[in-house]
Amino acid sequence: MKIFEATHTFFYSWSHVSAANWRKYPNDKCPHVIAIDVLDRHVDPVTGVLRTERLITCQQNIPKLLCKLFGGSTVTYAREISEIDPKNGVLKMTSCNLSMNHLVNVSETVIYTEDPSDSSRDAQEYLFKMSKKNISNVYKTFQNNFI
Repeated sequence: MKIFEATHTFFYSWSHVSAANWRKYPNDKCPHVIAIDVLDRHVDPVTGVLRTERLITCQQNIPKLLCKLFGGSTVTYAREISEIDPKNGVLKMTSCNLSMNHLVNVSETVIYTEDPSDSSRDAQEYLFKMSKKNISNVYKTFQNNFI
């Protein structure tokens, strides 16, 4: 189920916006992000696309009761895959939750593209999706952790 979709134009070049992507964490506006680990990085020799897979570790403000009920932790993980195509001026990032994915799937896709009519501008497309798992999974988790 699609929850949120948006577009935005940055008045910066694609090279500036794509470089800023690698510097977004850590920062004082997102103190919940406590670690970023690169799992894999390689350049496709044919296309020149740089593909990076990262593990994002977050400290969430989740009530302990919810962690107990649903078998979670206040430390959560997400997987991010970035593909940078410098020839075509495209940066695509997809991320998904690894924690609590037995209850809910959350995915995020962000695509930055150079404005073909003005190289000093960059367009952003953003898509956020969430889908819940079968209610029986929620009941089983509750039963295993609480009853």
